[in-house]
Amino acid sequence: MKKYDEGLGTVYERFMLNDYFERLMNSHDIKNILEVPFYGMTGLTGINSVYFAGKGCSIVLVDTKKENVSEAEKLLGELPIKGKYDVLLHEELSKLPFGDDSFDLVWNFAAIWHVKDADLLLKEMARVSSNLLLIFIPNKKQIGYTLRKYLIDRKFFDTVDESWINLDRITAHLKKQGMKIVEEGLIDIPFWPDTAIPVKNIFKRNIKKSTESDDNKSTETKKIFDGFWNWDIMSYYMGNNPRLKDKMEKLSFLEKMPLPKKVKTFWAHHLYILCSKQ
Repeated sequence: MKKYDEGLGTVYERFMLNDYFERLMNSHDIKNILEVPFYGMTGLTGINSVYFAGKGCSIVLVDTKKENVSEAEKLLGELPIKGKYDVLLHEELSKLPFGDDSFDLVWNFAAIWHVKDADLLLKEMARVSSNLLLIFIPNKKQIGYTLRKYLIDRKFFDTVDESWINLDRITAHLKKQGMKIVEEGLIDIPFWPDTAIPVKNIFKRNIKKSTESDDNKSTETKKIFDGFWNWDIMSYYMGNNPRLKDKMEKLSFLEKMPLPKKVKTFWAHHLYILCSKQ
């Protein structure tokens, strides 16, 4: 059986997303979903909308890069959801290949700051949505963001547009398209910071520096992390690891505690806005 280790943080945020999607489906009639673009989350690319497909919805995934489309097709082809999804390569996000009001829900996760002309994409997302539009963005106020930007992965920030991870800016653009704000909130609130880099990779990087002259120690370290620190949501979706959800539930106490918003904002890895045409 293949292993798809994404790291604890990514698997945790996937389960929190799924919990949010469950609440969303309970309160809205959602059958057709467009995720555009679907690259944004760390880990495996193309499985953000698997929850919807598992509930019988039709999902369409769009991205601008062939490698993302190929990975999504491969991963989704391994899951028991055949016939409920389409993965499309479309490079021009300022003009989507769909008619007006084609989807009940149009959304993306941590993707907007990767997009050139994001304002035009938002306009298109509003056009092809018949009702709901949902955007998730990274939270700049949590400590892991600062660590990544100034210490761990400074070069990454040359590849994105930070001005677009701003809910006020996104809200202003969507209101111009006639969208009404339904909800704003915080999500993905564990008790660890979000650096967007798997913890074991950071550990391995540091350990490698201290053991470069000792290949045996490096090999042993790899065995330890590969055996113990392995988080694989694909195995859960395939029905091979049903206990994984319970593990995540035990770690979500901060997420579910009735704490002041200021406290949760310090820990939340992502923010979101849900809009509607109706």
